[in-house]
Amino acid sequence: MNPLVTPAWLAERLSGSNIVVLDATLPPVGVTPTVDTSAPYLERHIPGAVFFDIDALSDHSTPLPHMLPSPEAFSQAMSSLGVSDQMTIVVYEQEGVFSAPRAWWMLCTFGARDVYILDGGMHAWTTTGLATESGPVSRESATFRATFNPDAVKDFAQIQRMIAEHAQIPAQILDARSSGRFTGAAPEPRPGLSSGHMPGAINTPFTELAENGRLKSAGKLREYFAAKGVNLELPITTTCGSGVTAAVIALGLEVAGAKSISLYDGSWAEYAQRRQAAIEKTG
Repeated sequence: MNPLVTPAWLAERLSGSNIVVLDATLPPVGVTPTVDTSAPYLERHIPGAVFFDIDALSDHSTPLPHMLPSPEAFSQAMSSLGVSDQMTIVVYEQEGVFSAPRAWWMLCTFGARDVYILDGGMHAWTTTGLATESGPVSRESATFRATFNPDAVKDFAQIQRMIAEHAQIPAQILDARSSGRFTGAAPEPRPGLSSGHMPGAINTPFTELAENGRLKSAGKLREYFAAKGVNLELPITTTCGSGVTAAVIALGLEVAGAKSISLYDGSWAEYAQRRQAAIEKTG
């Protein structure tokens, strides 16, 4: 299933009782002071959209950023937002292709059956001439029953096994960070972390999957992954700095037709902290 929908598609369904729209804009990492993404949401959003705060909805029992919460915590949070796992859910962000895929991945990983991303986000919506509204949005509570899909997520131990078995089985770990951080030539935005990459990883900077604020077409994505030596028929795991832009790669793979996709939730924020983790630098 292609998870991307157009503004026209959403506009036709927006008044339906079984659809909910989520603004999942997340502040960029390493920018000081932190960008307040809730303020632009309150100023202007798609009618009826509620704010999906990725930071608030992540697991706060760990120092690692943006980790998945427990199914119980996610169920409670979604229910309070008025989101049911049986609804049609459309996610967007205010600009570019950065954080909405993480919200899409979280919802899919917890069993939501009908989840889409608005192609082009708020920019596409407004340039099409469609109406917006301002102020907070409250919805009646709903029932979200999270069902965790363990095949969608990799942990550190699994990543270590993939790296160790790389000689026999292609690991296909796709790293969404910039080429400078991947090679080790540029520093990590989070203090105390070494840059570099996992042995055998393939650098696929998430910015290369988009053009003009939208994800590239399925054909262009297939060409891109083929040029990187990625086999869409074999299992693929995505990673990044904290698990957010790894979801951009996961989305691109989904659109391109990859057969088996998982995401390393701890990503580089966890991996680079581990003493037993091998780090390679080529820059």
